[in-house]
Amino acid sequence: GYRWWYIDALSDDGQHGLTLIAFVGSVFSPYYAWARARGRADPEDHCGLNVALYGRRGHRWALTERRRRSIQRSPDAFRVGPSALAWEGDTLVVRIDETTVPWPSRLRGTVRLDPLALTGHVAVLGARGRHRWWPVAPCARVDAVFERPALRWRGPGYLDSNAGDEPIEQGFVAWDWSRAAHGAGTTILYDAERRDGSDLSLALHVDQAGRIEPFTAPPRAALPKTLWRVPRGTRSDADRPARVVATLEDTPFYARSLVTMGLRGEVVTAVHESLSLDRFATPWVRMLL
Repeated sequence: GYRWWYIDALSDDGQHGLTLIAFVGSVFSPYYAWARARGRADPEDHCGLNVALYGRRGHRWALTERRRRSIQRSPDAFRVGPSALAWEGDTLVVRIDETTVPWPSRLRGTVRLDPLALTGHVAVLGARGRHRWWPVAPCARVDAVFERPALRWRGPGYLDSNAGDEPIEQGFVAWDWSRAAHGAGTTILYDAERRDGSDLSLALHVDQAGRIEPFTAPPRAALPKTLWRVPRGTRSDADRPARVVATLEDTPFYARSLVTMGLRGEVVTAVHESLSLDRFATPWVRMLL
């Protein structure tokens, strides 16, 4: 099984961005996959904090996988190696102290996420209830302060969590997900092809009070494949074509992008992710990882 907590944020001036993903049972770890194949896998032996910074001076990325002896977990905190996440009152504070790859450098700073509202909405993604998604705080403000590199900015942010009772590639073939600041709230789109052949489609708008409004999703819209030939797609109003503004991450099985699309008569900019679990499960991709 697995659980992750995901944060993303974009600066108010549009010049910077970040994603943070804290993993228990790192779903994309080849070591966890090999341990499962040997029949003795413990998710707490495969934890990590994935940190990605995007900006004018280039991208920084860090993810060190750590074992049970390097973590501490409680209802309101999670320490993994020298980094930690904890609720301090109504603020989620992430203290980051990691080493980047492929060129080693220090990545040290603090990210504070202030939810405008918290939701209790949990959606079942997997056909047998084995995969779940919780948009914890779809509308939030983020304050990012880094010592290494020297950087400070504020902007709108987002927090959610996914959990599963089986490896993610057993539940899904592929998915596309996006979230966009839209009106006085956030719009979230989820499209997934399940392993059993059924499809999932979610379209939700969450206002700043945490109220969730499902709506009819616009038609599917194709996006260009990545350099690794990972398929990308989204949804967009028929009279407003979707467009990739920037590809932030391009890997053999996964892509993160900024995408403009038409939603309910408006053009919005979304953080967008595409994931190919068939590609991830191939031996050559796991060797690359």
